Amino acid sequence: MSQSNQKTVRVGLLGIGTVGGGTFDVLRRNQEEIRRRVGRGIEVTMVADLNVERAREVVGKAAEVVADARLVVANPDIDVVVELIGGYGIAKALVLEAIAAGKHVVTANKALLAVHGTEIFAAARAKGVIVAFEAAVAGGIPIIKSLREGLSANQIQWVAGIINGTTNFILSEMRDKGLDFEVVLKEAQQLGYAEADPTFDIEGVDAAHKATIISAIAFGIPVQFDKAYVEGITKLSATDIRYAEQLGYRIKLLGITRRQAHGIELRVHPTLVPHRRLIANVEGAMNAVLVQADAVGTTMYYGKGAGSEPTASAVIADLVDIARLMDVAPGARVPHLAFQHDELSTTPILPMDEVVTSFYLRLRVADQTGVLAKITGILAEQDISIDAVIQREADEVSGEGGNQTDLMILTHDTKEGRMRQALVQIQALPTVLAPIVSLRKEELA
Repeated sequence: MSQSNQKTVRVGLLGIGTVGGGTFDVLRRNQEEIRRRVGRGIEVTMVADLNVERAREVVGKAAEVVADARLVVANPDIDVVVELIGGYGIAKALVLEAIAAGKHVVTANKALLAVHGTEIFAAARAKGVIVAFEAAVAGGIPIIKSLREGLSANQIQWVAGIINGTTNFILSEMRDKGLDFEVVLKEAQQLGYAEADPTFDIEGVDAAHKATIISAIAFGIPVQFDKAYVEGITKLSATDIRYAEQLGYRIKLLGITRRQAHGIELRVHPTLVPHRRLIANVEGAMNAVLVQADAVGTTMYYGKGAGSEPTASAVIADLVDIARLMDVAPGARVPHLAFQHDELSTTPILPMDEVVTSFYLRLRVADQTGVLAKITGILAEQDISIDAVIQREADEVSGEGGNQTDLMILTHDTKEGRMRQALVQIQALPTVLAPIVSLRKEELA
Protein backbone atom coordinates (compact mmCIF):
# COMPACT_ATOMS: atom_id res chain seq x y z
CA MET A 1 0.00 0.00 0.00
CA SER A 2 1.45 3.39 -0.94
CA GLN A 3 1.91 5.77 1.94
CA SER A 4 -0.57 8.33 0.64
CA ASN A 5 -3.30 5.68 0.81
CA GLN A 6 -2.66 4.95 4.47
CA LYS A 7 -5.59 5.54 6.75
CA THR A 8 -6.18 8.91 8.37
CA VAL A 9 -4.87 9.27 11.92
CA ARG A 10 -7.85 9.92 14.20
CA VAL A 11 -7.22 12.23 17.11
CA GLY A 12 -9.18 12.77 20.32
CA LEU A 13 -8.67 16.15 22.04
CA LEU A 14 -9.06 16.34 25.81
CA GLY A 15 -9.74 20.02 26.48
CA ILE A 16 -10.52 22.63 23.85
CA GLY A 17 -9.48 25.83 25.59
CA THR A 18 -6.79 28.14 24.22
CA VAL A 19 -4.38 25.44 23.00
CA GLY A 20 -7.05 22.90 22.05
CA GLY A 21 -8.89 25.48 19.96
CA GLY A 22 -5.62 26.54 18.31
CA THR A 23 -4.74 22.91 17.55
CA PHE A 24 -8.12 22.30 15.93
CA ASP A 25 -7.88 25.49 13.84
CA VAL A 26 -4.26 25.08 12.67
CA LEU A 27 -4.77 21.40 11.83
CA ARG A 28 -7.82 22.21 9.74
CA ARG A 29 -6.20 25.24 8.07
CA ASN A 30 -2.99 23.41 7.13
CA GLN A 31 -4.41 19.95 6.59
CA GLU A 32 -3.29 19.68 2.96
CA GLU A 33 0.28 20.78 3.78
CA ILE A 34 0.40 18.31 6.67
CA ARG A 35 -0.97 15.47 4.51
CA ARG A 36 1.77 16.16 1.93
CA ARG A 37 4.42 15.92 4.65
CA VAL A 38 3.06 12.80 6.34
CA GLY A 39 1.51 10.82 3.50
CA ARG A 40 -1.76 10.48 5.41
CA GLY A 41 -4.38 12.76 6.93
CA ILE A 42 -4.53 13.79 10.60
CA GLU A 43 -8.00 14.64 11.80
CA VAL A 44 -9.59 15.56 15.14
CA THR A 45 -12.67 13.32 15.25
CA MET A 46 -13.61 13.59 18.93
CA VAL A 47 -13.36 16.34 21.57
CA ALA A 48 -13.99 16.17 25.31
CA ASP A 49 -14.63 19.34 27.28
CA LEU A 50 -16.79 20.05 30.33
CA ASN A 51 -18.12 23.11 28.48
CA VAL A 52 -19.83 21.18 25.70
CA GLU A 53 -21.55 24.24 24.22
CA ARG A 54 -18.30 26.17 23.82
CA ALA A 55 -16.61 23.09 22.35
CA ARG A 56 -19.39 22.73 19.77
CA GLU A 57 -18.96 26.38 18.79
CA VAL A 58 -15.26 25.70 18.08
CA VAL A 59 -15.58 22.41 16.15
CA GLY A 60 -19.05 22.67 14.63
CA LYS A 61 -19.98 19.37 12.99
CA ALA A 62 -16.36 18.40 12.26
CA ALA A 63 -15.97 16.28 15.41
CA GLU A 64 -18.05 14.52 18.03
CA VAL A 65 -18.17 16.48 21.31
CA VAL A 66 -18.58 14.82 24.71
CA ALA A 67 -18.32 16.03 28.31
CA ASP A 68 -16.60 12.87 29.59
CA ALA A 69 -12.95 12.53 28.59
CA ARG A 70 -13.03 8.80 29.36
CA LEU A 71 -15.34 8.28 26.35
CA VAL A 72 -12.51 9.54 24.12
CA VAL A 73 -9.88 7.39 25.82
CA ALA A 74 -12.08 4.28 25.55
CA ASN A 75 -13.10 4.83 21.91
CA PRO A 76 -11.38 2.09 19.82
CA ASP A 77 -11.46 4.34 16.73
CA ILE A 78 -9.17 6.97 18.30
CA ASP A 79 -5.46 6.50 17.49
CA VAL A 80 -3.96 9.43 19.43
CA VAL A 81 -5.15 11.20 22.58
CA VAL A 82 -4.05 14.84 22.99
CA GLU A 83 -4.15 15.83 26.67
CA LEU A 84 -4.57 19.60 27.18
CA ILE A 85 -6.25 19.60 30.59
CA GLY A 86 -3.16 20.32 32.70
CA GLY A 87 -2.32 19.58 36.31
CA TYR A 88 -1.42 16.33 38.06
CA GLY A 89 -4.87 14.94 38.89
CA ILE A 90 -7.36 13.72 36.30
CA ALA A 91 -4.80 14.41 33.53
CA LYS A 92 -2.47 11.73 34.94
CA ALA A 93 -5.27 9.17 35.19
CA LEU A 94 -6.43 9.86 31.62
CA VAL A 95 -2.91 9.71 30.14
CA LEU A 96 -2.23 6.36 31.85
CA GLU A 97 -5.64 5.02 30.73
CA ALA A 98 -4.96 6.11 27.14
CA ILE A 99 -1.59 4.33 27.23
CA ALA A 100 -3.18 1.21 28.72
CA ALA A 101 -5.70 1.28 25.85
CA GLY A 102 -2.76 1.21 23.39
CA LYS A 103 -3.16 4.81 22.24
CA HIS A 104 -0.34 7.24 21.53
CA VAL A 105 -0.41 10.41 23.65
CA VAL A 106 0.50 14.03 22.95
CA THR A 107 0.62 16.31 25.99
CA ALA A 108 1.46 19.93 26.72
CA ASN A 109 1.48 19.14 30.44
CA LYS A 110 4.94 19.98 31.81
CA ALA A 111 3.83 19.65 35.44
CA LEU A 112 2.63 16.09 34.85
CA LEU A 113 5.82 14.99 33.07
CA ALA A 114 8.21 16.76 35.45
CA VAL A 115 6.66 15.00 38.44
CA HIS A 116 5.31 11.70 37.03
CA GLY A 117 7.27 11.35 33.77
CA THR A 118 9.23 8.27 34.87
CA GLU A 119 6.03 6.31 35.52
CA ILE A 120 4.33 7.56 32.35
CA PHE A 121 7.28 6.79 30.05
CA ALA A 122 7.66 3.30 31.58
CA ALA A 123 3.96 2.59 30.94
CA ALA A 124 4.27 3.83 27.34
CA ARG A 125 7.36 1.69 26.75
CA ALA A 126 5.58 -1.40 28.09
CA LYS A 127 2.67 -0.82 25.66
CA GLY A 128 4.88 0.19 22.71
CA VAL A 129 3.21 3.59 22.34
CA ILE A 130 4.64 7.10 21.98
CA VAL A 131 4.24 9.92 24.49
CA ALA A 132 5.16 13.17 22.70
CA PHE A 133 5.53 16.45 24.58
CA GLU A 134 7.14 19.18 22.45
CA ALA A 135 4.42 21.63 23.55
CA ALA A 136 5.27 21.11 27.24
CA VAL A 137 8.43 23.25 27.06
CA ALA A 138 8.74 26.72 25.49
CA GLY A 139 5.50 26.62 23.52
CA GLY A 140 6.15 26.77 19.80
CA ILE A 141 9.97 26.61 20.03
CA PRO A 142 11.15 23.12 18.98
CA ILE A 143 13.63 22.79 21.85
CA ILE A 144 12.73 19.19 22.77
CA LYS A 145 13.30 18.00 19.21
CA SER A 146 16.55 19.95 18.98
CA LEU A 147 17.91 18.39 22.18
CA ARG A 148 16.63 14.87 21.41
CA GLU A 149 17.55 14.74 17.74
CA GLY A 150 19.29 17.77 16.24
CA LEU A 151 22.06 17.83 18.88
CA SER A 152 22.38 14.08 19.40
CA ALA A 153 26.01 14.07 18.17
CA ASN A 154 26.99 16.36 21.05
CA GLN A 155 27.83 16.12 24.69
CA ILE A 156 25.69 18.91 26.09
CA GLN A 157 27.45 20.99 28.72
CA TRP A 158 24.71 23.33 29.89
CA VAL A 159 21.31 24.73 29.00
CA ALA A 160 19.98 28.08 30.23
CA GLY A 161 16.56 29.34 29.30
CA ILE A 162 13.95 32.05 29.71
CA ILE A 163 11.14 29.51 29.75
CA ASN A 164 8.31 31.42 31.42
CA GLY A 165 6.82 34.29 29.46
CA THR A 166 4.83 35.76 32.35
CA THR A 167 7.89 36.43 34.50
CA ASN A 168 9.90 37.70 31.54
CA PHE A 169 7.12 40.16 30.73
CA ILE A 170 7.07 41.33 34.37
CA LEU A 171 10.86 41.77 34.52
CA SER A 172 10.89 43.63 31.17
CA GLU A 173 8.21 46.02 32.41
CA MET A 174 9.95 46.55 35.76
CA ARG A 175 13.14 47.48 33.89
CA ASP A 176 11.47 49.68 31.26
CA LYS A 177 9.22 51.59 33.65
CA GLY A 178 11.16 51.43 36.94
CA LEU A 179 8.09 49.96 38.66
CA ASP A 180 8.03 47.48 41.52
CA PHE A 181 6.92 43.87 41.21
CA GLU A 182 3.41 44.18 42.68
CA VAL A 183 2.44 47.03 40.33
CA VAL A 184 3.63 45.20 37.21
CA LEU A 185 2.00 41.91 38.29
CA LYS A 186 -1.40 43.66 38.34
CA GLU A 187 -0.72 45.06 34.86
CA ALA A 188 0.29 41.57 33.61
CA GLN A 189 -2.98 40.15 34.98
CA GLN A 190 -5.05 42.87 33.30
CA LEU A 191 -3.31 42.16 29.97
CA GLY A 192 -3.86 38.42 30.31
CA TYR A 193 -0.13 37.57 30.60
CA ALA A 194 -0.57 36.39 34.20
CA GLU A 195 -3.26 34.12 35.65
CA ALA A 196 -5.62 35.27 38.41
CA ASP A 197 -3.53 32.97 40.62
CA PRO A 198 -0.02 33.52 39.22
CA THR A 199 1.82 31.46 41.89
CA PHE A 200 3.23 28.78 39.55
CA ASP A 201 4.69 31.46 37.27
CA ILE A 202 6.01 34.06 39.70
CA GLU A 203 7.41 31.53 42.19
CA GLY A 204 9.38 29.81 39.40
CA VAL A 205 7.52 26.48 39.59
CA ASP A 206 6.40 26.48 35.95
CA ALA A 207 9.95 27.22 34.77
CA ALA A 208 11.27 24.48 37.06
CA HIS A 209 8.88 21.92 35.55
CA LYS A 210 10.26 22.78 32.11
CA ALA A 211 13.90 22.88 33.28
CA THR A 212 13.42 19.40 34.78
CA ILE A 213 12.32 18.01 31.41
CA ILE A 214 15.14 19.81 29.58
CA SER A 215 17.68 18.46 32.08
CA ALA A 216 16.48 14.87 31.65
CA ILE A 217 16.80 15.05 27.85
CA ALA A 218 20.09 16.97 27.83
CA PHE A 219 21.91 14.62 30.21
CA GLY A 220 20.03 11.33 29.98
CA ILE A 221 18.80 11.31 33.59
CA PRO A 222 15.30 10.56 34.96
CA VAL A 223 12.94 13.51 35.53
CA GLN A 224 13.52 14.70 39.11
CA PHE A 225 11.47 17.81 39.79
CA ASP A 226 11.70 17.26 43.56
CA LYS A 227 15.48 17.85 43.38
CA ALA A 228 15.25 21.18 41.51
CA TYR A 229 16.15 24.42 43.31
CA VAL A 230 13.31 26.89 42.73
CA GLU A 231 13.26 30.61 43.46
CA GLY A 232 10.83 33.08 41.90
CA ILE A 233 10.83 36.82 41.23
CA THR A 234 8.48 38.04 44.00
CA LYS A 235 11.28 39.53 46.12
CA LEU A 236 12.98 41.43 43.27
CA SER A 237 12.94 45.20 43.55
CA ALA A 238 13.12 47.88 40.88
CA THR A 239 16.24 49.14 42.72
CA ASP A 240 18.22 45.99 41.95
CA ILE A 241 17.05 45.91 38.35
CA ARG A 242 18.29 49.51 38.00
CA TYR A 243 21.63 48.83 39.70
CA ALA A 244 22.16 45.68 37.62
CA GLU A 245 21.60 47.75 34.49
CA GLN A 246 24.18 50.32 35.62
CA LEU A 247 26.66 47.47 36.15
CA GLY A 248 26.06 46.12 32.62
CA TYR A 249 23.62 43.33 33.50
CA ARG A 250 19.96 42.45 32.99
CA ILE A 251 18.03 40.32 35.48
CA LYS A 252 16.23 37.35 33.96
CA LEU A 253 14.45 34.39 35.55
CA LEU A 254 16.51 31.52 34.14
CA GLY A 255 16.10 27.78 34.22
CA ILE A 256 19.66 26.42 34.31
CA THR A 257 20.93 22.86 34.09
CA ARG A 258 24.65 22.12 33.87
CA ARG A 259 26.87 19.05 33.86
CA GLN A 260 29.54 19.12 36.58
CA ALA A 261 32.16 16.55 37.59
CA HIS A 262 30.10 15.21 40.52
CA GLY A 263 26.53 15.86 39.44
CA ILE A 264 24.00 17.88 37.49
CA GLU A 265 22.88 21.39 38.44
CA LEU A 266 19.13 21.95 38.16
CA ARG A 267 17.98 25.38 39.30
CA VAL A 268 15.57 28.23 38.58
CA HIS A 269 16.19 31.71 39.98
CA PRO A 270 16.56 35.39 39.01
CA THR A 271 19.98 35.77 37.40
CA LEU A 272 22.17 38.69 36.34
CA VAL A 273 23.22 38.18 32.71
CA PRO A 274 25.61 40.53 30.84
CA HIS A 275 23.44 42.71 28.63
CA ARG A 276 25.61 42.03 25.58
CA ARG A 277 24.38 38.39 25.58
CA LEU A 278 21.55 37.75 23.14
CA ILE A 279 19.43 36.08 25.82
CA ALA A 280 19.61 39.20 28.02
CA ASN A 281 17.80 41.10 25.25
CA VAL A 282 14.80 38.77 25.07
CA GLU A 283 11.92 41.00 26.16
CA GLY A 284 8.22 40.78 26.90
CA ALA A 285 6.54 37.38 26.97
CA MET A 286 9.06 35.78 24.59
CA ASN A 287 11.07 32.65 25.46
CA ALA A 288 14.66 31.76 24.58
CA VAL A 289 16.84 28.75 25.31
CA LEU A 290 20.63 28.75 25.07
CA VAL A 291 22.41 25.40 24.68
CA GLN A 292 26.17 24.91 25.04
CA ALA A 293 27.47 21.68 23.50
CA ASP A 294 30.93 20.38 22.68
CA ALA A 295 30.76 19.96 18.89
CA VAL A 296 28.35 22.68 17.81
CA GLY A 297 29.24 25.32 20.42
CA THR A 298 26.42 27.66 21.46
CA THR A 299 22.98 27.56 19.84
CA MET A 300 19.96 29.68 20.77
CA TYR A 301 16.26 28.99 20.23
CA TYR A 302 13.89 31.95 20.39
CA GLY A 303 10.17 32.42 19.96
CA LYS A 304 6.75 32.45 21.54
CA GLY A 305 6.59 30.26 24.61
CA ALA A 306 2.81 30.29 24.96
CA GLY A 307 -0.38 31.21 23.16
CA SER A 308 -2.98 29.41 21.14
CA GLU A 309 -1.30 28.84 17.77
CA PRO A 310 2.40 28.76 18.81
CA THR A 311 1.64 25.93 21.26
CA ALA A 312 -0.67 24.30 18.71
CA SER A 313 2.28 24.31 16.30
CA ALA A 314 4.20 22.08 18.73
CA VAL A 315 1.19 19.81 19.42
CA ILE A 316 0.68 19.24 15.70
CA ALA A 317 4.41 18.63 15.11
CA ASP A 318 4.07 15.82 17.68
CA LEU A 319 1.02 14.48 15.85
CA VAL A 320 3.03 14.52 12.60
CA ASP A 321 5.84 12.56 14.29
CA ILE A 322 3.39 9.98 15.60
CA ALA A 323 1.69 9.65 12.21
CA ARG A 324 5.10 8.93 10.65
CA LEU A 325 6.22 6.53 13.38
CA MET A 326 3.11 4.67 14.50
CA ASP A 327 3.86 1.74 12.16
CA VAL A 328 7.57 1.70 13.07
CA ALA A 329 8.84 -0.87 15.59
CA PRO A 330 9.08 0.77 19.05
CA GLY A 331 12.81 0.00 19.26
CA ALA A 332 13.46 2.07 16.13
CA ARG A 333 11.85 5.24 17.52
CA VAL A 334 13.69 8.06 19.33
CA PRO A 335 13.49 7.27 23.08
CA HIS A 336 11.27 9.57 25.16
CA LEU A 337 14.23 11.11 27.00
CA ALA A 338 16.64 10.87 24.02
CA PHE A 339 18.78 8.14 25.64
CA GLN A 340 17.88 4.43 25.69
CA HIS A 341 15.87 3.86 28.87
CA ASP A 342 18.32 1.29 30.23
CA GLU A 343 21.16 3.78 29.65
CA LEU A 344 19.73 6.57 31.79
CA SER A 345 22.40 7.85 34.14
CA THR A 346 22.25 7.76 37.94
CA THR A 347 24.33 10.97 38.15
CA PRO A 348 22.82 12.89 41.08
CA ILE A 349 21.29 16.36 41.02
CA LEU A 350 23.71 18.57 42.99
CA PRO A 351 22.42 20.14 46.23
CA MET A 352 22.39 23.94 45.91
CA ASP A 353 25.19 24.36 48.49
CA GLU A 354 27.52 22.57 46.04
CA VAL A 355 26.64 24.75 43.04
CA VAL A 356 29.32 27.23 41.94
CA THR A 357 28.22 30.69 40.73
CA SER A 358 29.21 34.30 41.15
CA PHE A 359 27.03 36.78 43.04
CA TYR A 360 25.66 40.32 43.12
CA LEU A 361 25.17 41.57 46.69
CA ARG A 362 23.46 44.79 47.73
CA LEU A 363 23.90 45.98 51.29
CA ARG A 364 22.36 49.01 52.97
CA VAL A 365 25.05 50.01 55.47
CA ALA A 366 25.91 52.77 57.92
CA ASP A 367 28.11 55.34 56.18
CA GLN A 368 31.14 55.11 58.44
CA THR A 369 34.76 54.02 58.20
CA GLY A 370 35.67 50.37 58.56
CA VAL A 371 32.33 48.98 57.37
CA LEU A 372 33.62 47.76 54.00
CA ALA A 373 36.76 46.27 55.60
CA LYS A 374 34.63 44.14 57.94
CA ILE A 375 32.45 42.88 55.07
CA THR A 376 35.35 42.06 52.76
CA GLY A 377 37.11 40.38 55.68
CA ILE A 378 34.18 37.98 56.21
CA LEU A 379 34.06 37.20 52.48
CA ALA A 380 37.82 36.54 52.49
CA GLU A 381 37.45 34.11 55.42
CA GLN A 382 35.05 32.10 53.24
CA ASP A 383 37.54 32.25 50.36
CA ILE A 384 35.20 34.45 48.29
CA SER A 385 37.08 36.87 46.07
CA ILE A 386 35.59 40.19 45.00
CA ASP A 387 35.31 41.29 41.38
CA ALA A 388 34.02 44.83 42.00
CA VAL A 389 32.65 47.09 44.75
CA ILE A 390 30.44 50.06 43.91
CA GLN A 391 29.17 52.52 46.47
CA ARG A 392 26.19 54.75 45.85
CA GLU A 393 26.42 58.03 47.74
CA ALA A 394 23.77 58.68 50.34
CA ASP A 395 21.97 61.26 48.19
CA GLU A 396 21.51 58.59 45.49
CA VAL A 397 19.82 56.30 48.00
CA SER A 398 16.15 57.12 47.66
CA GLY A 399 14.83 59.33 50.39
CA GLU A 400 17.37 58.33 53.06
CA GLY A 401 19.50 60.70 55.10
CA GLY A 402 23.23 61.05 54.60
CA ASN A 403 24.12 58.50 57.27
CA GLN A 404 23.65 55.37 55.18
CA THR A 405 24.68 54.14 51.79
CA ASP A 406 24.20 51.25 49.35
CA LEU A 407 27.14 48.94 48.65
CA MET A 408 27.06 46.70 45.60
CA ILE A 409 29.55 43.85 45.56
CA LEU A 410 30.15 41.57 42.58
CA THR A 411 32.02 38.37 43.45
CA HIS A 412 33.98 35.81 41.47
CA ASP A 413 32.76 32.20 41.35
CA THR A 414 32.25 30.54 44.70
CA LYS A 415 30.30 27.65 46.19
CA GLU A 416 26.78 28.62 47.22
CA GLY A 417 27.30 27.07 50.68
CA ARG A 418 30.25 29.40 51.39
CA MET A 419 28.24 32.43 50.34
CA ARG A 420 25.35 31.45 52.60
CA GLN A 421 27.69 31.21 55.59
CA ALA A 422 29.26 34.58 54.77
CA LEU A 423 25.87 36.27 54.40
CA VAL A 424 24.72 35.07 57.84
CA GLN A 425 27.82 36.67 59.41
CA ILE A 426 27.57 39.89 57.39
CA GLN A 427 23.85 40.28 58.15
CA ALA A 428 24.66 40.08 61.87
CA LEU A 429 26.94 43.16 61.71
CA PRO A 430 25.33 46.14 63.51
CA THR A 431 26.39 48.41 60.60
CA VAL A 432 24.29 46.40 58.09
CA LEU A 433 20.92 48.15 58.30
CA ALA A 434 18.59 46.09 56.09
CA PRO A 435 18.22 42.53 54.76
CA ILE A 436 21.01 41.82 52.25
CA VAL A 437 19.94 41.27 48.64
CA SER A 438 21.89 38.44 47.01
CA LEU A 439 21.39 37.42 43.38
CA ARG A 440 23.30 34.91 41.30
CA LYS A 441 25.23 36.01 38.23
CA GLU A 442 25.94 33.94 35.08
CA GLU A 443 28.28 35.01 32.31
CA LEU A 444 26.87 32.34 29.91
CA ALA A 445 30.04 32.60 27.87
